[in-house]
Parts: sequence; C-alpha cells; structure tokens
Amino acid sequence: MIKFRKVHYHLMYRKYPIMKKVLLLVPFVIFGCKPISSVLSESSTKKVQDPLEIAYRVRENAVAETLKYLASDELKGRETGTEGMVKAADYLEQFFKDNKVKPYFKSYRDTLSNFKEPAYNIVGFLEGNDSVLKNEFVVISGHYDHIGIAKEGVNGDFINNGANDDASGTTAVAEMAKYFSITKSNKRSVLFVFFVGEEKGLLGSKHLAKKLKAQNFNLYAQFNIEMIGVPMKRDYLAYITGFDKSNMASKINEYTGKKTIGFLPKEAEYQLFYRSDNYSFYDVFKVPCQSVSTFDFENFDYYHHVSDEFKVMDIPHMTSFIQELLPAITQMTNSPTQEIIMN
Repeated sequence: MIKFRKVHYHLMYRKYPIMKKVLLLVPFVIFGCKPISSVLSESSTKKVQDPLEIAYRVRENAVAETLKYLASDELKGRETGTEGMVKAADYLEQFFKDNKVKPYFKSYRDTLSNFKEPAYNIVGFLEGNDSVLKNEFVVISGHYDHIGIAKEGVNGDFINNGANDDASGTTAVAEMAKYFSITKSNKRSVLFVFFVGEEKGLLGSKHLAKKLKAQNFNLYAQFNIEMIGVPMKRDYLAYITGFDKSNMASKINEYTGKKTIGFLPKEAEYQLFYRSDNYSFYDVFKVPCQSVSTFDFENFDYYHHVSDEFKVMDIPHMTSFIQELLPAITQMTNSPTQEIIMN
C-alpha cells in the first residue's frame, strides 16, 4: 500500500526523482457534486452580518515560546520513536497540564499500535458546556513529529528542525487549546491532538481514528493545521485541503466575516487532502476533515530541509492567523446544528 507523504514543488524532483513517480500513483481527486467554481463563488460571497467578536487575544511571546522549543536543536528533529520526539511529547503534555486541558484517555499518551518503536499521540480533552451538544466532538489537530537528522548536512547543520512542518501547526493547536481552557466557550466537546508518525505515513492519525471509531466516537468535524509559519501574498489568509469536499471553507468565511479561506489550485493538483492527518479521519468517519495551511509552494523554500528553523518563521503572522481563526473554531463548537457538511 502506498504511504502518502507530503510532496511539494518541482524543485524537489531534482533532488528526489522518486517523488515524481509517487505523484503519478496518487489517485485523482474525485470532485463533489458542485463545480469548484460554484463552491468558490459561495465561499467568497457568503458573509455573516455580525461575525463573532473575540475579546481574547493571542500573545506573540506565547506563540514564539512554544514554537522556539519545538524547533530547537535539543529535540534533534523530533523523528518518531526518538529521544527528541519524547522531549517534544513531554513538553506538550505539560502544556496541557498547565492549561487545565484534561487527558481524553487514562493518560495524555495514546501509544501507537502500528509502529515498532515507542511513539504516542498526545491527546487532550475539554468537555462541552451544553448538555446535548457535548456529546458531539470537534477535533483540532496538528502533527508534532518531523524527519530528524539528515544524512547530508548543509554548512555543518544536520538537524531538520521542522519549524514550519509542523511545529507551527502544533503551536497553533496549543494556543487554541489554551483559548478554550480559559474562555470555556465550547458547547461541543473538543479533542486537541498532537499527532506523531505523520512523516512515517500518517501512522498516528490512522491509529487514533481507528481507535476512536471502535469506541463510537461522535465526530462532527476535524480541523487540522499544517505549515502556517509564513504568510501568503494572496487576497485570503489560508487555503484548505479538499476545498470542494465540504462547505467548511465557506462556513469559516461566514464565521470570521472575512475571506479567510481561499482556493489554491496547487492544493488540488498535488492532492494535499490525502497527504496529512485529516485524511485518516475522513477515511474512517466520512465527515468533514480538512487541513488548513499557508504554505503555497511559492513562499517557503525549506520543505524537509535543515533550514526550516525558528528564525525564518513569521511570529506576527502566526499570531494573527490563530486570532483570525478563533471565531471560526468557536462557531464550529457552538452552532446549534451541524452546519459544516460534506458536499
């Protein structure tokens, strides 16, 4: 079985020719009933009269603190099954404890059943405050693993720090968990997941999706965050994978009152819907499960490269990204009905 990995832009083909062959094996996207032009029109024109006002403010120094540690040389690239991964897991577990986010299982550590070395997702839980809606779940997630030590270094640097991929997304999930723990503004229950094994073939998300399905987990939607460390030069903040598969993009734009999410043609071309941890959950639950990103194949040259470091991340952008998405994820947890649906 093909294990999908994120494959980005033509420059990678010269270094890794096998990647071009892998792309040819990826199934073609089967678009939903609506033409993408119709969905795009809806998302760009449909707006809310009065978007939710969020008094809470994300702090740049908090964003920088988490990102800087996760992308530090001390963690040696956070490869799944290594000491660096364990240190990252320890940090994220303590983050949950400090912010009063409870473990969903007996502990925060969800040990993988599909990887030979010790490895675990870190899973936190905040119960919803509505007696009925709390039985439904929103999953907010990102992967904290990366690819570890490079065989060939660059200017003496061998550590793939993975600041953008995906310490940036992990940091955003952590800040969203902090927000909900302080505001207690979620009517639905929220599962915050830091996946491991994404770079090994989505192993962490495959394991957890199967486990939760067996427990009759009532999933409404998954919002996965991938590579948001640098901004795009476009008229929208971010794009979503599998844009046409659900109405998530248009609903986010309604909830924020802005053109927050747009359609990126390269996302469809490279089939990114299948390349991150959202796909594992979609494959099992068949509900809206999508990833949001600001990496657009033009704004970042260091995919799976030792120069993907903290110093090249845009902290003000990351902070404003998280802030702009707060109304959307709040409304996801609070809408009286399940407004985000498959197309």
